Amino acid sequence: MGGLLLALSALAGLLWGGYVRAMAAGFEAEPADTRAEARRALVRWPRYRVPPWLELAAAVVCLLVVWRAGLPYLFFALVGIALAVVDWRTSRLPDVLTLPAYPLLALTLLPTGEVARALAGGLALALLYGVLWFVRPSDLGLGDVKLAGLIGMATAALGWEQWVAAALGGQVLGALYAVWLLATKRGARDTQFPFGPFMLLGALGALCLGN
Repeated sequence: MGGLLLALSALAGLLWGGYVRAMAAGFEAEPADTRAEARRALVRWPRYRVPPWLELAAAVVCLLVVWRAGLPYLFFALVGIALAVVDWRTSRLPDVLTLPAYPLLALTLLPTGEVARALAGGLALALLYGVLWFVRPSDLGLGDVKLAGLIGMATAALGWEQWVAAALGGQVLGALYAVWLLATKRGARDTQFPFGPFMLLGALGALCLGN
């Protein structure tokens, strides 16, 4: 992997982080009008702050994904960063971000030659999370089910080992966070928290396994 390509990937993440900060501020936990919310949130100028923690985190994520998985996975890294920040802020995974990402992700994965496997992996993980949502609707939302499809696509394109790692990783990380909340008395057994960021962290770990 060329150093210039990695540097450009990190720069893309750095610039994207400022936009994500501004865009995420436009989403609400319970919007009265989702269309108006989307127009307000998506058309915003980036906001860069000092210290630039979000920008630096986005740069590291993009660099790691491109280094370990390849350039076709950069789009997934970018949309994953946006979804993680919005979900952590609002406990929502808006359809305006998730649904258009499906065809765009399929297009960016074309160079891998594994689009068929990616689609199968996306369907399988979405079905798995759909079952979990049906069994535990209080712990998962439909937004998590839709996000699972994207994660399944991206990781299955690399291989089924990565798919399994992402599927298990999100659950393990979410469980560890729940245990931490209990241990530090910051939450109880019924405390709700956004699960999407942990699913995406699991996916990041899986992508870092590489080809």
